[in-house]
Amino acid sequence: MVLLLFVDLDPDLAALRPLGGFFVLRTAEEAFRPLPTLAQAYGSRPSDAPGDALAFRVRKVAHALRAPETRVAASVAQQGLAARLWSITLGCAALYGRVPDLDPRLLHWDPDAGAPDDLRLTAVRPLPADPATLARVVLHGHLEPLAAALHTRHRVAPGLLRGNAASALAGAARQLDQWARAHGRTETADRTRALTAELLGHPLLAGTGTLTETAFRRRSCCLYYRVPGGGVCGDCCFTRPPRSSVHAPSE
Repeated sequence: MVLLLFVDLDPDLAALRPLGGFFVLRTAEEAFRPLPTLAQAYGSRPSDAPGDALAFRVRKVAHALRAPETRVAASVAQQGLAARLWSITLGCAALYGRVPDLDPRLLHWDPDAGAPDDLRLTAVRPLPADPATLARVVLHGHLEPLAAALHTRHRVAPGLLRGNAASALAGAARQLDQWARAHGRTETADRTRALTAELLGHPLLAGTGTLTETAFRRRSCCLYYRVPGGGVCGDCCFTRPPRSSVHAPSE
């Protein structure tokens, strides 16, 4: 039996810093200009309403990628934000044995930032690091309302968005696992794999793909192949970009 030794969450989540930009989370101790919360971004409003952070982000991604369809940009934007949320939460669960409360009302977002998404947390409030809590924090707290907003506004298929959420989780887990093993933290790697496997069995993610150790093969496509010069991602259901007449599977 492996004995896991954890420490309490520190105010600036310093243990996440060596893991890279997708894992780092700015906190209230760092000065930042007023930014919308993610609760405001997920809120129901017309997509052309002034100050709509989510619409702004989708337009920014569309311009950067020269995306031929808004739903392609919406998919890429959603997956980028999902990767940030999973990285922070999974990283804290594996390293601290606790996760911060990422209530969308506490988490501020700069939709004009580059990648990875710039997130700022008002206060670090520790929660248990069991799979049910991680699912509540990320899936129910963020990815469900985000998917609902993108589906309503841009008609992005729910199955595609579920696949993006699973892909983002698997990608965060793979990076954390590689870091842990490179630094002799086998207990951290083992915990990461166990949490990821349980989360991928959650009803909102079940059936989105196949996990083999840290390798994930999804059953849907994020549509990145549709951007100029884009190809298929490493975990895509396609092995090469399909013809434009072929619709990407969404379930």
